[in-house]
Amino acid sequence: MSEQEQSSNQHLRREILSRLRFPTFQHSHPPVQNANELHENELSRVDRLALWITNRVGSMMFFGMIFSWTISWVGYNILATQIPALHWKSFDPFPAFVAYLLISNVIQILLMPLIMVGQNAQSRHGEIRSELDFQINQKSEKEIAVILMHLQHNTELLLHTMKHLEVELTVQELQKIADEINSPL
Repeated sequence: MSEQEQSSNQHLRREILSRLRFPTFQHSHPPVQNANELHENELSRVDRLALWITNRVGSMMFFGMIFSWTISWVGYNILATQIPALHWKSFDPFPAFVAYLLISNVIQILLMPLIMVGQNAQSRHGEIRSELDFQINQKSEKEIAVILMHLQHNTELLLHTMKHLEVELTVQELQKIADEINSPL
């Protein structure tokens, strides 16, 4: 084989190899972020306190404490007022329970804004999570499109190779392959 033929064969090999190679996919997006870490990093001390209180006040334990306190307070004062034979002294006489209402209202006034701040912080956490989910969905869509392009390219290479190897396919088989290539998923 002459030098010119060898050079021509090498050129032909390079050309064939370059056709067979599909450009590699480069990730053009930042890495996935953790929503919990992002949320934790943006919280102030007041937000942390509000979240702590919101999580405690929104628990069954807190409900049980308030329920027990109410039953104890009201029960003691009703019994002390209505049954003199017990010789208990009522500190918040029945039926008004003025001290109980005052304390309850002060607790509510103090807790309400803190609970709202805590709920706002929880809402921001949900928004961060939603935004990161959306970014992941976009990244996945891009990567799926690249995978589909690779599959289509490989199918075309396979058909081209079959043609060169003179593999005979019926018209129906070729139509089926063409339909599968062009059909959306």
